[in-house]
Amino acid sequence: MTKILFIIIASFVFSAKQVFAVCPVCTVAVGAGLGLAEWLGIDDSISGLWIGALIVSMSVWTITWLDKKNIRFKGRKIAVFAAYYAIILIPLWLKGKIGHPFHQICGIDKLLFGITLGSLLLALGTFIHVFTRKKNDGKSFFQGQKIVFAILPIIIASLLLYYTC
Repeated sequence: MTKILFIIIASFVFSAKQVFAVCPVCTVAVGAGLGLAEWLGIDDSISGLWIGALIVSMSVWTITWLDKKNIRFKGRKIAVFAAYYAIILIPLWLKGKIGHPFHQICGIDKLLFGITLGSLLLALGTFIHVFTRKKNDGKSFFQGQKIVFAILPIIIASLLLYYTC
């Protein structure tokens, strides 16, 4: 199962688009959500959602920063995503937070499940924001749309996991 999750995450990294800019407010909101979940003792699958979203947000933010500084090299996007996933996943694995046999959902580690789902949901929310802006002549439908579209799928998934796990 770990190999399948790795393939899913890797395919997400390879499909990253340059227009997927994630604002610093979204990154802070994701980080705050993670801290709140940890403080409240929420299930690892839900914490994983926020960790995955934070990894994607920080990766895209870093890529955007590198672009602004005109720092470009082959495989830059892949390297940034891989570095952030490694920085987060390796310590969690070494501390025993990932791979514990009693922390599984559908045979998959709860934290890895949440990280994968959170990564995909933040990317999906950002994609929907970009898509709707293009359909509306480059304008958002409402103020704060970028933040709402990025964070709302993670909040919904958090509630669904909370009531089902």
